[in-house]
Amino acid sequence: MSEAVLGIIGGSGIYDLPGLTDIREERIESPWGEPSDALRIGRIGSTKIVFLPRHGRGHALSPSDINYRANIDVLKRAGVTDLVSLSACGSYKAELYPGLFVLVDQFVDRTSRRESSFFGKGCVAHVSVAHPVGPGLQNRLAEAAEAEELPFVRGGTLVTMEGPQFSTYAESMTYRGLGYDLIGMTAMPEAKLAREAEITYATVAMVTDYDCWHELHGAVDVASVVAVLHENADKARRLVARLAADFPAEREPCPAGSHNALDNAIITAPAFRDPALLAKLDAVAGRVLKSA
Repeated sequence: MSEAVLGIIGGSGIYDLPGLTDIREERIESPWGEPSDALRIGRIGSTKIVFLPRHGRGHALSPSDINYRANIDVLKRAGVTDLVSLSACGSYKAELYPGLFVLVDQFVDRTSRRESSFFGKGCVAHVSVAHPVGPGLQNRLAEAAEAEELPFVRGGTLVTMEGPQFSTYAESMTYRGLGYDLIGMTAMPEAKLAREAEITYATVAMVTDYDCWHELHGAVDVASVVAVLHENADKARRLVARLAADFPAEREPCPAGSHNALDNAIITAPAFRDPALLAKLDAVAGRVLKSA
């Protein structure tokens, strides 16, 4: 297997990653457009780290304005093999309280304005996202959280809404009634695109609020969310530092198949593939396209 490179996507409140050494900033061009920001590339111990603030430094991008395809593409071009998404979210369960980290393993996509695939007309591919989170990567996150004595729960379903507005009460009660655990605005299509790019993906959902269903907490607002974000930021950095310190030197095969997700996924016959689209897919799908 190849060298393991750990990618970190910083969500709301996490626009930098202190602790990196040998840092360089690099702007990588993507045929899919502009990514959220320049990459910060460095090391924690012997592990290579590539950090990208999802909303850009200063939080200039709303969830619907993020170019998810460009973000995943530039991370792939930087060599990222394993990707941890740090994301603020609301909770639908009383026991999933603000300040808790949830290592989710399932997503429900309720977004509607975002490009959700690298593939399409001229090169059609179908990958499985039945199990979108890499179990091995999630194991390592759980071990890191335990070592740092951070409050966390393993497992859960996160529904991704379009935003940027918070939920209506009816939406909140509907999703809670369906049994979902959390709600956020950025996990999709990020997780789907990571799978298409054969990057092992995991989300650390950092609970900031109870959405608007909880009778004692009322409607969610930015001020209350920001207060918890500041508390979560230090915990997230500790989690990443511990994860990186114990990370393997070489990429490990993913039990969910993320390392070879494109094997037999492209259905368009070679003679009918669009050369322009193939050129854009050089990083994401180069492994399988070169052998076709």
